[in-house]
Amino acid sequence: MSAGWVAGVTRARAMAAGRVGPDTARRLATAPSLPDSLRMLAGTPYRRGLDVTAGAAEAQRAVSDTLVWQLRVLAGWQPRPGAGAVRLLASGFEIANTRDRLRTLAGTPSPPPYRLGALSTAWPRLSRAASPAEIRAALAASVWGDPGGDTPAAVVTGMRLSAAARTAANLPPAARWAAGEAALLVAREVFLTGRRPTGPAARDAARLLGTAAVRAGSFAGFRTRLVKTARWVLEDVERPADLWRAEARWWRTVEREALSLLSAARFDLAPVVGAVGLLRADAWRVRAGLECAAHGGRAREAFDELLG
Repeated sequence: MSAGWVAGVTRARAMAAGRVGPDTARRLATAPSLPDSLRMLAGTPYRRGLDVTAGAAEAQRAVSDTLVWQLRVLAGWQPRPGAGAVRLLASGFEIANTRDRLRTLAGTPSPPPYRLGALSTAWPRLSRAASPAEIRAALAASVWGDPGGDTPAAVVTGMRLSAAARTAANLPPAARWAAGEAALLVAREVFLTGRRPTGPAARDAARLLGTAAVRAGSFAGFRTRLVKTARWVLEDVERPADLWRAEARWWRTVEREALSLLSAARFDLAPVVGAVGLLRADAWRVRAGLECAAHGGRAREAFDELLG
């Protein structure tokens, strides 16, 4: 047990203890209106950068910005392996920045990039890319690897599968999460949008899900051929249209397993991974609650199903 891990895990537990939790998220979701929900949110750790007069999208972005800030602080308290784990589990924000950079290059207005600081891997170079080809080249020269194309869909899918493959290989406590997330991604891409991963993305998918699943021609075949570490997320999901329920299951599972990791009497990587999982799940649920407050009615019914 090193002093670095003691400090890092202690900080991780303290930060995870500050999450708002499902009860507060439900109150946000059932507030009479979005402004009421935002005034309630202003009394939580998500008040950072929050405008109580904002619309749903702006408020949800503020929640995500707070999560980035939390993860940056958490990473700063970790020894090198812990910081690397936080960075890897925060990969989605660099992916979002890259997606928005591609949109900007195509002439589509995009929000400011997330301020990643030490959470970034290739973002400084990606942010300077002047074309999709340059973005692909920057990724190929980094830990992300070649996404296999320079269209937005190819880049985002390639990056997400790369992050999942590296998570499964380097963070055993999060390997099941990575495989489940990859199963959801490939199922959506293939059976909802009709885009089958190719090249490096297909190889990452095969490593995570099994070659037989990746080659399956039907959703039922895909689901039954998934390797055990990924199959759980699609249990009882009969149609691609119900993948949103599988995603909710993924988040609930991450939260439950993350809490177990954090609660273990250990001073190593596992509680840090648990803290990141809990913080991410908390932010996801708060964003969903704000969406419900903005739309009410049937959206609130869906929120109840999301919570399970």
